[in-house]
Amino acid sequence: MIIPDPSVTPESLLPAIKRMWESSAAKLESLENDYDKSQGTPVFTIGGRYTTRGWTEWTEGFVYGSSVLQYDATDDDAFLKIGRENTVDRMATHVSHVGVHDHGFNNLSTYGNLLRLCRENRIQASDWEIRFYELALKTSAAVQASRWTQLSPSEGYVYSFNGPHSLFIDTIRSCRILMVGHALGHVLMGEGDQPISLAGRALTHIRTTDKYNVYHGTGRDHYDVPGRTAHEAVFNLNDGSFRCPSSQQGFSGLTTWTRGLSWAMLGYAEQLEFVRDVLASSNIDSSELQNAESMMLDSARQTCDFYLNNTPTCGIPYWDTGAPQLHRLGDYLNQPADPFNQWEPVDSSAAAIAAQGLLRLGDLLQKRGDHDAAKYRQAGLHVTANLLQEPYLSTSNDHQGLLLHSIYHQPRGWDEVAEGQSIANGQSCMWGDYHLRELALYVQRLADDAVTNYTFYGCLPS
Repeated sequence: MIIPDPSVTPESLLPAIKRMWESSAAKLESLENDYDKSQGTPVFTIGGRYTTRGWTEWTEGFVYGSSVLQYDATDDDAFLKIGRENTVDRMATHVSHVGVHDHGFNNLSTYGNLLRLCRENRIQASDWEIRFYELALKTSAAVQASRWTQLSPSEGYVYSFNGPHSLFIDTIRSCRILMVGHALGHVLMGEGDQPISLAGRALTHIRTTDKYNVYHGTGRDHYDVPGRTAHEAVFNLNDGSFRCPSSQQGFSGLTTWTRGLSWAMLGYAEQLEFVRDVLASSNIDSSELQNAESMMLDSARQTCDFYLNNTPTCGIPYWDTGAPQLHRLGDYLNQPADPFNQWEPVDSSAAAIAAQGLLRLGDLLQKRGDHDAAKYRQAGLHVTANLLQEPYLSTSNDHQGLLLHSIYHQPRGWDEVAEGQSIANGQSCMWGDYHLRELALYVQRLADDAVTNYTFYGCLPS
């Protein structure tokens, strides 16, 4: 289990964060100058060079969003130019993409971050540029909300690229785009010109996810451990009934794929912030919001606690808590993770996502005066500190990746196993690199009381 270092603070991490941004700059320049965009979106590295994997184009927003974050953290105009121009030139199809559940990833990372910098007066933008970003986010929100399976009058979800029967845990974070669209005053127009609330769909999706993809220790099956998550919930669309948990990238539907767990941790924490700061003053029924907030807070605690208890002391998890060879590692939860072991890969990308979830939950609870706040906050800082140093931070200019030892798809064997190694290690993925940058920016802003906190809804008018 994670054993945090109580001496770590946001301020103490600033030298490591500065070092990370220095390494990040060279890697982003290499990616912009050397990567052949005609082959598809960069997804993960092989031999230290980014390559593509034609499953979906869900990582392109992370590529250009990374340059926007680099500018945000360092004021280097070259990266603003890269992020801005590529967003305009290459991201339009992601706004109108009806075939994926990833709008909250691709479009908030690009249009959303650029609009946030406009709102913060960090970049000069005309009224029309601001309206352009707003229109992209509104349209993206409506397209995402239209990808909808209604199970019953009170249950439904944005379905995954697997089809209408499939609910992914990942999509809880993609719900951010629906919330932003709602706050920008947009709705999805349905048949007969009936307006459909984007926030209403987001809240319904989160509630349905919480019921079927998150375990609460209520005895639903023999594997019902509080805070555990299932990557996928499968439904019979003839009658709307739940059939089984499943997994695409985890070991099984009855084990916990740690990146899916991390999406839930961060998704709940961010939505709790949004409810507090934005929806609380909206016209949504107060009792509905209170119920949603209570549900999300309980699940945020449970998923974060599960992560704390089922992750090695350093805070970097193995790719699945039920991975079949973990037992060969001995008492692996009471020692740091070993990315060079012979049996099971770690997933640093899950750690980068989870660390932000832990920090946001800790900060949220701190504002409430909750005594558990320090537990989550220090755990998040501890994970961050370990990700910002070797063997996880990549400092070699010969490697295009920033965060080493990530895993994309262990069951399909997509990740490179280098010569002399028994398992995949030493490589990077685009979402891992992006979320390390996002995590670093978040902590960097925590260290400066004079700077606005980094949130996905910073793109909204103040």
